[in-house]
Parts: sequence; C-alpha cells; structure tokens
Amino acid sequence: MHGTRTLPTARRLPAVGAAVALAAGLLGTLGAPAAHAAAGASLPFTSVEAESATTSGTRIGPDYTQGALASEASGRQAVRLNAGQRVEFTAPRAANAVNVSYSVPDGQSGTLNVYVNGVRLARTLAVTSKYSYVDTGWIAGAKTHHLYDNARLLLGQNVQAGDKIAVEAANVQVTVDVADFEQVAAAAAQPAGSVSVTAKGADPSGQGDSTQAFRDAINAAQGGVVWIPPGDYRLTSSLGGVQNVTLQGAGSWYSTVHSSGFINQGSSAGNVHIKDFAVIGEVTERNDSSPDNFVNGSLGPNSSVSGMWIQHLKCGLWLTGNNDNLVVENSRILDTTADGLNLNGSAKGVKVRGNFLRNQGDDSLAMWSLNAPDTNSSFENNTISQPNLANGIAVYGGTDITVRNNLVSDTNALGSGIAISNQKFMDPFNPLAGTITVDGNTLVRAGAINPNWGHPMGALRVDSYDSAINATVNITNTTITDSPYSAFEFVSGGGTGNPVRNVTVNGATVKNTGTVVVQAETQGSATFRNVTATGVGVAGIYNCPYPSGGFALTDGGGNSGWNTTWSNCSSWPQPGQGNPDPDPNRNLAKGRPATATGSQDVYTPGKAVDGDANSYWESANNAFPQSLTVDLGSSQSVRRLVLKLPPSSAWGARTQTVAVLGSGDGSAYSTLAAAQGYRFDPATGNTATVSLPAGTSPRYLRLTVTGNTGWPAAQFSEVEAYATP
Repeated sequence: MHGTRTLPTARRLPAVGAAVALAAGLLGTLGAPAAHAAAGASLPFTSVEAESATTSGTRIGPDYTQGALASEASGRQAVRLNAGQRVEFTAPRAANAVNVSYSVPDGQSGTLNVYVNGVRLARTLAVTSKYSYVDTGWIAGAKTHHLYDNARLLLGQNVQAGDKIAVEAANVQVTVDVADFEQVAAAAAQPAGSVSVTAKGADPSGQGDSTQAFRDAINAAQGGVVWIPPGDYRLTSSLGGVQNVTLQGAGSWYSTVHSSGFINQGSSAGNVHIKDFAVIGEVTERNDSSPDNFVNGSLGPNSSVSGMWIQHLKCGLWLTGNNDNLVVENSRILDTTADGLNLNGSAKGVKVRGNFLRNQGDDSLAMWSLNAPDTNSSFENNTISQPNLANGIAVYGGTDITVRNNLVSDTNALGSGIAISNQKFMDPFNPLAGTITVDGNTLVRAGAINPNWGHPMGALRVDSYDSAINATVNITNTTITDSPYSAFEFVSGGGTGNPVRNVTVNGATVKNTGTVVVQAETQGSATFRNVTATGVGVAGIYNCPYPSGGFALTDGGGNSGWNTTWSNCSSWPQPGQGNPDPDPNRNLAKGRPATATGSQDVYTPGKAVDGDANSYWESANNAFPQSLTVDLGSSQSVRRLVLKLPPSSAWGARTQTVAVLGSGDGSAYSTLAAAQGYRFDPATGNTATVSLPAGTSPRYLRLTVTGNTGWPAAQFSEVEAYATP
C-alpha cells in the first residue's frame, strides 16, 4: 500500500495470562454448513512445481525462514540450476505458452534455453533480478524480499499432455519455482466501429511514444471501443480523463502496453471497461509517494476490468473515490512491489472475482476503509500465491463485507492467509460493522512469524488492532492445510487488548498445523461448531490473552481433534513441540537466534543459521577460543549436527577443532561432543558431521572452536541440527 499507510507491524508485549480451556462437553452437531463451491479461480493454465519435475539441478526447501529463497517459493520448495543444468516438466495439458516463476542472484541477468521433447527452441526466456530483491527497511521487521519474478513465452508450437518441456540455465544461476502451461487462443479481431490506437499514430513496435495516440483514440471513441491491436506500445505518462469508453486488446498475450502508470485520475463519470491486454511496467522498488499503478484513483461507477495481465507495477489497482459496482475479474496480477488490489475506502458493491495473483510485496487483495467505509463489497473465487510481505487477503474495516471461496497459499513474513482487522493505519478510519462473511476459503501453508511480535500470525487472523471488533464475523466452510503455525488467531495486534466479539467459526477442516488450532491472545469470545483437526503439532488451544482477562471459546458441537490446551503462557510453542515432528528431517537450527563471542565485519552469527550456505559467520580473528550459540527455542532431542563452509572451491581445505556443548537454560552448559578436529574439503562439499549422544535434549547449542588450519578464526556458513542420527 502507498500513501502514508504502512504494513501491519504490531509492537506488543509477550502474551501473558491464564489458559482457558474450550468449554467442556459436546453438544452434538448444530447447524452444519451447507456444501460450497470449490475455492479459487477457474484458471486458463495449469501449474507444475519445479520440485516435482525431473532435474539435474538441486532442490531447495522446504523453508519458512523470512528472506530465504525457498521460503518465498510456491510450496516453499524450488530447484536451483547452475549454468548447463535443467528442469524438465511433463506438460499437464495441451499448451502453446509457458510462464515461469524464477529467481536469479541479485544484480544478475541471463537466459533460459527452452526445449520441447529434447529439441531446443530458437526462442529463449530472458531472466533478470531487475524487479527483485526489494528492500523496505522502513517497514519494521522487513528484510530484503520479493525474490522471484515471472517470465512468459509463446512456444510457437502446440504441445500435448505428456510432452516434455525443459528449461535450462544458459549463462546464469536460475532458481525455478513453478511453470504455468497454457493454451492461448488466437488473437482477437478488431471490433466493428472501434477506434484503433494505431490509426491515431500509436507505434506497435514499442519504439515510439504512443501516449498521445492513446489519448486521441480515447477522446474519439467516447461511448465506444478503443482497439489495441497486437503489438508493444510504450506510454511515457499515465492516462487521465478516462470515462464512458472501452479499452480492448487482442488478448493479454498479444497486445501489450509498457507503462509504469496506466490510468491516474481522481474521479470519473464511470462506465469504463478495460479488457484483454497486458500492462507491464518498469517498477523496481517500492516508492509510496509515487502512483506507479495500473489504475490509481477511480474508474468511476459501473466500470469493469477483465482478462488483463498486470505486471511489474507497484500496485495493480489502488482504488479511491467513486468506484461503485466495479467488477474486476479473470485477470492476472503478478510481481507488484506493494498491493495487488486495494479498495481504499468508499467502495460500494465492488466485486473482485476469478483473478490470479502471485508475488505481491504487500496484501494481494485488500479493503481499507479510510475516509468512508467499503460497503457490500466482495472478494470471491480468487487464487492467491506467494504474497511475500503481508496477507493474502486483508479486510481493514468496512461494512457488510464478503470473502468467499478464495484459495490462498504460501504467505510470508508479516502476513496471514486472511486477516479481518480493525487496524486503522491512519484516520479517519471506519471499523468493521454489520456482517463480515468469510466463507468457503482454503488456506495452504498460510501464516508466518511476525518478527515484531516474536511469534506467529495464524492462517486466518481476526485482529482488534486499534479498536474492539463488534461486527458479526461469520467464518464458515474453511479448509486450512499445512499451516506452519496456527490455524485461527484472535489478537489485538496493537498490544492494547481490545476485545474480539461476535465471532462464529462453523465448519472447518484443519490438517497439519505446526503449533495449535486456535491461538487466542486477546479478550473476547468465539463459538466453534463442526471444526475438525488432524495432525495438530502441539495442542488444540493457546489461550493467553494480553494484557489480562480471558478469551471464551464456546463449544457449539461437532468439534474434534483439538481439545488440549498449551499450559505455559510464558513461552510460545515451537512447531511439533509435544508431538512427533511432522518432518523429522527438519533443520532445528534454521532461522533460530544465534549469538557469538565475536564476529568479523559483516560476517555475523545469524549468517550461520540463515539457510544460505554461501553466507557465513566468522569470529574475531587471532583470538581463539571462539564460540557460536544457537537458541533452538525449546528443548530438542538433537542427534546430529551438520557443519558447513561455503561450497565454493575458493575455500581451501581446512580443519577446525570444535567442541559441542548443550544447555537447557542458557547458563549451565555440559559437553555433548568433546573437542575434535573436523575436516572441511571443497572436494567433498566443505561439510562435516558431528554425532551427538542419545538422551540429551538441549535448548541451547554452543560450538566452541579452538583452532582452524585455514584461517585464524572460527568459521561456519551453516550450523544445522537434526533429531535424526
């Protein structure tokens, strides 16, 4: 979001208070919700994850660490290709086009070669870091993020289901996340009676400035259609005064407008219809004082946006003023440095439906009731993937709002899958009112650690951030799968303990939560009916309201699988704590706090637990012994350490003398593995393994280094800890 609004970055004290159990006794199944439509958009493409394909590269992930490359990938996994390596997909359907989500190292660009059934195409996919690695240091808790980008290609031929399509890193390291396979229809013909932008002087080669030609065509076509033929058109400034006109292209793969701000106007008489072309910008950073958006302001009442491809802008649509009865549908919004779409107050009867959004740098879809409430508006049947610094869907205030049948996956730092919130950001704000309907949504791998709070945000969050929630909030027919932390969270993120009231959760299937099903951290109440859970990581309920009081959980009947309560409000449960770890091969040290007796320059302790073997910790030089300490967050049965140095051959072979100590309280340490020389050799991956005895469960691991034959300091690029021997 831009203007003076910032991201949700709550500052609050750790939650304290007594645990309050779910009301005892089952009352039977009451009011079971009706069947509902499948969640998500009906998409014209089918996606295939790179990690499920055949590859000569290296699979990375899964990872949930903010700022790590795998953590921002779809499914939290991807495939890293060095030059000459490839990943080969099996086409899931007939297709003549592919869109690839990828990442290359910061500051680099190159190409991907493309093969169909083993035959290399003359066409290549350009890949670049130009639009990635966005730094928003002014947002508390943010790290460099927005690590992926999308590149599309018409193959020039038809492939059938079962054919093999490979992409190969030609001249740069490329991490491939996912490929979308699509059968693109032929370019549409010009509508009769329309005014073509080329007839007004627009240059379809993309060389000339077509801004004035577009303006002239819009003026000439009032009440009719402006036609954008196949081609590339460059606009050097935004369009204004757009009303009572249709802007139509030959299809989003054929008609492309290159502009970092397409429409910018504070008001319009409306009846604007924008459809079937692409707008691709050149936005490489987030500048909240600049309107670098596809639409900034108002299209006016009774307008629509459909069939669009929107990419490389700050926001897709930042909507203010009168946009009553606007429909935004069947469009793609990719790689924005802030929101995908934001109804920024006073939206009435707006429908946002059937869209696909990937890789947003703020909320993918948001309603923010600034100045006047958003009213009777809805987000329905949208598919959202990989918002990397906020929520998939966020409703900040508003009256009678609906969020229905959406699919949200892989939210990252500072975000839930869905947030229903009274966070105002600035005044005048209009809190939640009337009935808020949250129905039929599916959330996959949603929720994340909030670095400002020090513990997680749930997959679905109800947040009385700046004021009590008194609206009726009905959450029905919800599916939450593989949440890394909790499923439902009730919190007052501003740290004031405002109550959350009038919430009913009716009909939910929760599978594989990392910690708990219900995370209650403020005062208030909610009723639960027909909520079933399996694979709960720690306990059913965390009920520790801040600063005081209790959160009342009423059992409306039909609930199962989550009747236990986390009993220690002085600590936050870690994923899998108290139950068998759902991933016994998980690196317990990754992303955990690390400290050291000293460090050299920028080679700080956190580099040894960041999941990146190319970064490293180096102690103060010429001053043995040196120690690195990792806080695992809770007592863990660690049986094996893997110590790494950067895999580059520039790191010559060396031996480090290392002792491993453990502690339960960070004060008294005992020896787990006596001092021993460990050989690091680039010929074998610069890796050493330390076996630890069974029966010990340290919270703190300390590695003390007394010698290094290759450098007068202790050095580790990764310290990995595993429960498996």
